[in-house]
Amino acid sequence: MKTALLLVDIQNDFIPGGALAVPDGDVVVSVANRLMDRFGLVVASQDWHPANHGSFVSRNPGKAVGDIIDLDGIDQIVWPDHCVEHTHGAAFVAGLNTDRIDHVVRKGTDADIDSYSIFFDNGHRKETGLQQYLKDQAVKRLVLVGLATDYCVKYSALDAREIGFEVILVTDGVRGVELKSGDCEKAVSEMKAAGVQTATSAQLMEQGAGLCRSAAS
Repeated sequence: MKTALLLVDIQNDFIPGGALAVPDGDVVVSVANRLMDRFGLVVASQDWHPANHGSFVSRNPGKAVGDIIDLDGIDQIVWPDHCVEHTHGAAFVAGLNTDRIDHVVRKGTDADIDSYSIFFDNGHRKETGLQQYLKDQAVKRLVLVGLATDYCVKYSALDAREIGFEVILVTDGVRGVELKSGDCEKAVSEMKAAGVQTATSAQLMEQGAGLCRSAAS
């Protein structure tokens, strides 16, 4: 079964020091780098927002980060301004081995709707094109690493299951925002309920032949 490694939003604004820093978010970089050579296809996503994105706190006077607003008919969390297109914050983390990335998907490009999932916007109104790309590559199974467990990773995994992919979540290769205590645990439970499998990077490395480049190509 052909398998792809998906690197979700490993960007400067999501690691310590970034505009929307995920606690210990930088630890996913080494996990991603270790796993990349085991896969024949590596896909990475980037949050790629216009500067006037409707979810940004700067666009919502009187609102604070974490508040819920209505954004074009959808409940939307207010976030710090982050991952603005063509800025340092939107760039991949410097330590990430980008030479091994075969395809990049950019999301959140519409100012009027956010996109947590790497497949669809939050209203499932538009696709990013990733679903068709993976189908063209005959991919059936996805292994997910990245940020953040309780938002972009979760919704990417749930959408992947919904459209028919097998999904493995690398438990030591993800970290979460945790706006509320327990959000990450709840997110993992939701993913498991949808049929997402979990494994550590060490377990995947041990499997070798089942997930390495020769088997995935």
